[in-house]
Amino acid sequence: MDTSDPAITFDENGNCNHCDHFFKEHKNSIYQGEKSDRQLEIIVNKIKKAKGKKKYDCLVGISGGVDSSYVAYKVVQLGLNPLAVHVDNGWDSEESVNNIKNVCNKLNIDYQSYVLNWEEFKDIQLSILKSSIVEVEIPTDVAVTGAIHKVASENNIKFIICGSNLATEGILPDLWFYDPKDLRLLKSIQKRFGKNSLKSFPDFDYKKEIYYKFISGIRQIYLLNYLPYNKEDAIKTLENEVSWKNYGGKHHESVYTRFVQSYLQPVKFDLDYRRATFSSQICTGEITREYALEELKKKPYDPEKIEAEKEYIAKKLGITFKEFEEIMQSPPKSYKDYPNNEKKLKFLYGVYKKYFSDYMSQLT
Repeated sequence: MDTSDPAITFDENGNCNHCDHFFKEHKNSIYQGEKSDRQLEIIVNKIKKAKGKKKYDCLVGISGGVDSSYVAYKVVQLGLNPLAVHVDNGWDSEESVNNIKNVCNKLNIDYQSYVLNWEEFKDIQLSILKSSIVEVEIPTDVAVTGAIHKVASENNIKFIICGSNLATEGILPDLWFYDPKDLRLLKSIQKRFGKNSLKSFPDFDYKKEIYYKFISGIRQIYLLNYLPYNKEDAIKTLENEVSWKNYGGKHHESVYTRFVQSYLQPVKFDLDYRRATFSSQICTGEITREYALEELKKKPYDPEKIEAEKEYIAKKLGITFKEFEEIMQSPPKSYKDYPNNEKKLKFLYGVYKKYFSDYMSQLT
């Protein structure tokens, strides 16, 4: 990490606040050997017991990427019967589509595709781009969370198994990633820049989170935190066992996400997402700092292909190349420049963390 995060601080030894926070807050949340093995066994038994006569005992969100594909693989290994759900936002790469098919076919698990209304979703994405906030992926983050909870509720599934993990995502600066559950922010930006209202969009905010968690009793399990997760080993396993194909960088299973993280954010916001991923992997001992620094010397995008990729993105979003370049050149802004619920969310989640998080963790 470096000063591309304006809130970063360093101690007298040159260690930054992100590493300090990782070791203080996350060291007991990543794989702990026998302790994690026992915790995982307890969780799996609870999931199996809660199944009853239902067809599925859990839901796995699958994107075709490494993390979610490996989660599907491990869930089946653990003897669970998942429903795999993919949220199709119109930007899937060919590699990700093939990976999803191969994973589900090889593991013999049922699969459901939740297809978003493209015209509506495209308009929301364009609104976020025009707003010039760094959190360009808020529409997808919200849609995925909203859709998988909706499908879980419809199928009376009480456990959602997630691919998010601290081994590769434990470090992520607050100023790089504001809470996507702030629906007021999304709606205010859409009202200002968009043409359509959020009619069929599967939104998700703190109210729906409270409903699904406390009323419907749906729990999210971050399975990879209970396993000795190494991305390179996971890739080899997937390639050998389920005919999975490597597509490149983190989250590059999506054409749009690949463009956002490899070009838009580094160029417009001086934000290289690789720094956060590498820093997390350094803290867990998966890679060395020297390796990460060498990788960061390489451009995150292919200079020979980027112009064609920008043309493709602009055309798919329904704007001209000139309009797209104007968006790229507009001054960066913060979510704080738009109506939001930051204060309310901080209060609510502060109360939850203080009074309810231990209770909820006991239920899983």
